[in-house]
Amino acid sequence: MALRLLQHRAGDGTRRVVLADGDVAHVLEGVARTTDLAHRAIAAGTTLAAEARKCPAGAAIDLAAEFEAGHFLAPIDHEDPAHLALTGTGLTHLGSAEGRDKMHRDAAAAAHQTDSMRMFLEGLEGGKPTDGGVGQQPEWFYKGDGSQLVGPGEPLDMPAFAQDGGEEPELAGIYLIGPDGTPFRLGFALANEFSDHVTERHNYLWLAHSKLRRAALGPELLIDAAPTDIRGTSRILRDGKVLWEKPFLTGEDNMSHSLANLEHHHFKYDLFRRAGDIHVHFFGTATLSFSDAVRTQVGDVFEIEAAPFTLPCRNPLARTGGDVSVPLKVRVL
Repeated sequence: MALRLLQHRAGDGTRRVVLADGDVAHVLEGVARTTDLAHRAIAAGTTLAAEARKCPAGAAIDLAAEFEAGHFLAPIDHEDPAHLALTGTGLTHLGSAEGRDKMHRDAAAAAHQTDSMRMFLEGLEGGKPTDGGVGQQPEWFYKGDGSQLVGPGEPLDMPAFAQDGGEEPELAGIYLIGPDGTPFRLGFALANEFSDHVTERHNYLWLAHSKLRRAALGPELLIDAAPTDIRGTSRILRDGKVLWEKPFLTGEDNMSHSLANLEHHHFKYDLFRRAGDIHVHFFGTATLSFSDAVRTQVGDVFEIEAAPFTLPCRNPLARTGGDVSVPLKVRVL
């Protein structure tokens, strides 16, 4: 069964790390954070899974019960949120151009190929190099630092000025930069790379604005090798009933880029190889409720599930306050 790590907060506030193998899970004695275990593995020259198995086993954990009780945190975090980066790549999945192209088609003549379609086709042609070389670089975006990371059950807040808050069911790679600047992939998490699709549709050059939003991770960090074909379901619940539901595919078999190629084009930048930093990188999706003309509203609940993860990525939609008609004033010193 798939080996996973989860970060848990007990009723008294004590942080713990849980190791799960299938439906069986227990606390790892002496480990408060996933990063603590990762630093040990790097120093020992071993794997995260091996280091986890070396830890004394503590109390057994009922995963489903603790999830419903709200005791799980995001599976990765940093004591200083400024040292955690949320980034991602788009147009990386087979079929992912369809939804994006729908959003931008009205802005271009029917015979004109949009930039989205061009980028998708370039990735399809060169995103999986077979000669061991460097492949085509993907679309890339920045979402924020660790302050924007949302854990299980926490609300996905869209800012007061947002025009939309829409889900993007994805797989996220979790990385820790070692002491010598080497990126170490710790594993994968189920994710909701939350975006403002109305803003993006207005003008593709507003993509950067649309991505500066929060993002959610499911509670489990998969530390086995990732399956190449992951099949799941993305749904929106309104007043406890399913408003929209659709299957989604991810994993390399369903992507136009290899994970290695996406990782290369992210970590080729020196500023992303700073020792001790954490990176959460979203690998993209081909499934959006927005493409099916769904408009979310405050109180809707996003729920994303996919094996081999046993718990969903589930978060309600909320909106922060603020008067959008009043311009923000910058003081001059």
